Amino acid sequence: MIDLMEKVFHLNSRKTNIKIEIIAGFTTFITLSYIIFVNPTILSQAGIPKEAAIGATIYSTIIATLLMGLWANLPIAVAPGMGLNAFFTYTVVIGMGLPWETALGAVFVSGIFFFILSITNIRKAIFMGIPTVLRTSIAVGIGLFIALIGFKNAGIIVENKDTLVSFGHLLSPGVLVALLGLLITATLMSKGTKGAILIGILLTTLFSIIFGITKAPTSVSNLISFSVPNVSDTLLKMNLLGAIHYGILGIIFTFSIVELFDNMGTLIGLTTKGKIIDRDGNIPNLNKALVSDSIGTMISAILGTSTVTSYIESAAGIAEGGRTGLSALVVALCFGLAVIFTPLIGIVPAVATSPALIMVGTLMFSEIHRIDFSDLTESFPAFMTIILMPLSFSIANGIAAGFISYVSLKALAGKFKEINLVSLVIAIAFLINFVLRLH
Repeated sequence: MIDLMEKVFHLNSRKTNIKIEIIAGFTTFITLSYIIFVNPTILSQAGIPKEAAIGATIYSTIIATLLMGLWANLPIAVAPGMGLNAFFTYTVVIGMGLPWETALGAVFVSGIFFFILSITNIRKAIFMGIPTVLRTSIAVGIGLFIALIGFKNAGIIVENKDTLVSFGHLLSPGVLVALLGLLITATLMSKGTKGAILIGILLTTLFSIIFGITKAPTSVSNLISFSVPNVSDTLLKMNLLGAIHYGILGIIFTFSIVELFDNMGTLIGLTTKGKIIDRDGNIPNLNKALVSDSIGTMISAILGTSTVTSYIESAAGIAEGGRTGLSALVVALCFGLAVIFTPLIGIVPAVATSPALIMVGTLMFSEIHRIDFSDLTESFPAFMTIILMPLSFSIANGIAAGFISYVSLKALAGKFKEINLVSLVIAIAFLINFVLRLH
């Protein structure tokens, strides 16, 4: 067994061993497992049956993470992406009025697009050609957008016809429980507690039961079940013809851009943190990792969930010494075991997952320090990207505003050399998409 593990994962050359990899994989799972609760909650708001969303979340994570571990040999977990699920639900389905089946069709097509870009190395060239300030501001803007969704789901922020938005009834049981959960989660995270977000969700759910916000489980079958989640309601339900007929090139394009930044940025950050890169700064098996991600995206659409991506939470396992795909294999096995706890997931209310969304938004917003606010040709496009995502309730609108304002302002300021071909093409593509949408 040890020889087989060495042959598959090259443990010695990465200066690790089986014990370290197992501990690292379990650590990543504990840190990431909140996605089992959060993703189905978001997708169910798009009309996807929650049981199917739970199953699709778990199964797509298992398959995509196994690909990343066994083929690319990287200690990185892959799951439906935060931000991408928000774009799927709130921009594409709710905002544009598309059926979730059509949105899944767009996810599948974007997976094919990812695959082509990955095997031709174009994907890496596109990523490297996009201005750093826009890469950073997109992450920050998505963070604000996700946090807004968390505040909204908790009832902390509500609609107001006079002021657009305002505070909700802060003394209502749901809001108080959500605020308590947020305080607990933030405290645990500030102390570096492993699995802080998951612990926060579970404790907030417990408070929700105590205050009568959600019903308490009445039997063991309400907590665990040995029957696997049924995804028949979403399996192969993506509407490819509907996606093509609607002309959602802009949606596919935005899925691609957001996922591109998310995945490439995460891969670079995690492999650098784990010192897995070679002497020239190259990521080992990068193309395999990108192809794994693109295949995972197609599988996620087939099963019935939004796009998968590499997860920054893998940093927790890397910090524990994870250096190979063996730790990713452990993550996949843990998600497999989590299948029996799917009844528990159904008990978790929106007020319990809201703190998780707000804290994920906080972590993403922290990247704002990378933006150079002394140069208005940099800070203005960044500001437009960041502020318009939550204000327009659309990730796509924020990205479009960022690229268009970046290219326009650089050109008007005479800084033509700072406008590369990638930025120009993306800005023009978004302009064309806006014109098509107006007609």
